[in-house]
Amino acid sequence: MPAKDTVRIAAIGDLHFGRTSAAGSLQPLFSQINDSADVLALCGDLTDYGLAEEARAFVKELKPAVKIPMVAVLGNHDYESGQQAEIRAILKDAGVVTLDGDTTEVHGIGFAGIKGFCGGFGRRALGPWGEDIIKNFVHEAVAEALKLETALARLRNDRLIAVLHYSPIEETVEGEPKEIYPFLGCSRLEEPLLRYPVSAVFHGHAHHGRPEGRTRTGAPVFNVSITLMRELFPDRPFRIVEVDNRPDDAGGERRKGDDRRTLERVQTGA
Repeated sequence: MPAKDTVRIAAIGDLHFGRTSAAGSLQPLFSQINDSADVLALCGDLTDYGLAEEARAFVKELKPAVKIPMVAVLGNHDYESGQQAEIRAILKDAGVVTLDGDTTEVHGIGFAGIKGFCGGFGRRALGPWGEDIIKNFVHEAVAEALKLETALARLRNDRLIAVLHYSPIEETVEGEPKEIYPFLGCSRLEEPLLRYPVSAVFHGHAHHGRPEGRTRTGAPVFNVSITLMRELFPDRPFRIVEVDNRPDDAGGERRKGDDRRTLERVQTGA
C-alpha cells in the first residue's frame, strides 16, 4: 500500500459486542469512521464474553461499513472463553489484521500491537517476589512488553504506532477508582515505547480514565475506550489522530532530534 503524506488514524476500543447487542447498532459508528479516517485501530474487548459467535456478529457490523485498512489487538474480554484463536481467524476473514507481537504497514506507517497486561505503575508496580503465582503474574506483563519491543524493533518506518488494550502509563487511567489501577495496565509496557520513536500509542480498557497522556519521552498516549469517547465526543465517539508521514529529509534518513519532530507532527482531532 503506497505511503501518504498525512494519514488519519481512527481508534476505538471496548465495544463489547455481545449476545444482547442489537444487530446493526454499530454500523452507523463504523460508517462514520470509514468516512473520517484512512486507517482504523481497534483496541481490544471487541466481544463481551470472548465467544466466536460474538465475533461473527461483530464482523457483520464491521465489514459492510468499513472499507479502509483495519488493525486490532484483542482485550481481556476476548480471552474470557478461550476462543481467542477462533476470534482472530474470524477477524482475519473480515480483513482485520490482528496484532499480538506482530507488525503491519499501512500507508507507509508501521503498526505494532499487543494485548498487554496488568501489574500497576511506577514504584507501586507488582514485583516478581514471593509465591510462584505472583512471579508468573509479573512474568506475563514482562512477556507482553518483550513482544512489543520485538515488534517495534522489526519496523523500519519513519512513523511508528503502538496499539494496546491495557494502558502503558498511569496518566490515562486516572479517573478510575485507585483500587483498580493495577488491573488497568502496567508501566512495564511503557519501557519499549521509551526505546523507539513511536508517534502515537492507543489503548482502551480504562473506561473512565483520562483521554490522553504522554510517556516519559513525550510520546502521546490516547485512551480510546468507547465509554470515554462517547462522554467527550458524543457526535463522534472515536479518536482521530493525523500523522504527518512525509520523510524527515530528502534522503529518508532520520537526523538527530527527529524523534521530537515526529511527535510534533501528531495532531489530534476532537
